[in-house]
Amino acid sequence: MQSSITVRVPAKVNVQLAVGGRRADGFHGVASVFFAVGLYDEVTVTPADRLRITVSGTDAASVPADASNLAAKAAVLLGARHGIEPNVHLHIDKGIPVAGAAALLGCDALWGTGTDRAVLLDLAAELGSDVPFSLLGGVALGEGRGERLTPVPTAGTFHWVFAVAEGGLSTPAVYGECDRLRDLTTGSSDTDVPVPATDPALLEALRTGDAGGLGAALRNDLQSAALSLRPSLADTLRAGADAGAIGALVSGSGPTCAFVAKDAASAAALAATLTASGTCRTARTAEGPVPGAVVV
Repeated sequence: MQSSITVRVPAKVNVQLAVGGRRADGFHGVASVFFAVGLYDEVTVTPADRLRITVSGTDAASVPADASNLAAKAAVLLGARHGIEPNVHLHIDKGIPVAGAAALLGCDALWGTGTDRAVLLDLAAELGSDVPFSLLGGVALGEGRGERLTPVPTAGTFHWVFAVAEGGLSTPAVYGECDRLRDLTTGSSDTDVPVPATDPALLEALRTGDAGGLGAALRNDLQSAALSLRPSLADTLRAGADAGAIGALVSGSGPTCAFVAKDAASAAALAATLTASGTCRTARTAEGPVPGAVVV
């Protein structure tokens, strides 16, 4: 067994998130186009006498260092699959919340279990509906609850700016607010809301490398709910648009706002303007698409 394994896993932005109505099981069907960008978490897996979690980096204080941590759940899940006690130290260098995928890949490499990629994806789906994409990377359409993935063809490099807000937003709370807002008009059940589907214009922009087309086609059905719960995000979106972004949206359930820029220089200028605007804690540039989780 190796002494330690470090896995790097990228952040993602939902360039389209179409949300269906609430099903009888309480979940919502989605059609989500995930896009992996060059902002990363690193997880280092080392043998230990028991399962331990330590965290450093951005927002480390807000990350649980116990069995509720997604990385810990990943180690336990993979260990159970192979009959291995998950006695490992998982150190998370925190940039973005995708450590579950990194822990799966890292423990698999440390233990030499050679788990089939399809099995890893199934285990990732047990951890959360968006965890499988962190293993895949690139750009992919997620259907079902987001865990059924189909790669999406892309051309060229797209330039992004991410405006990071203070604090977080609860994903269940955002979905609940989406349902509440829908109940004020059309209704929120899966018989009231159209079946979620991808936008051909967005897929064409990705295929041809058209940044302007991508910016114009960005869509998030949860954005209204996120803005309802955190009205200040509207100021961030407005500041980015005023500073020259060619597309903007709240990413997923928020509270991060994502902006498309026409090139690297424009992205750097946009990030500086957003940081100085006082509408977000900080703004970071990134390019993509990039590969999924890898051992480094």
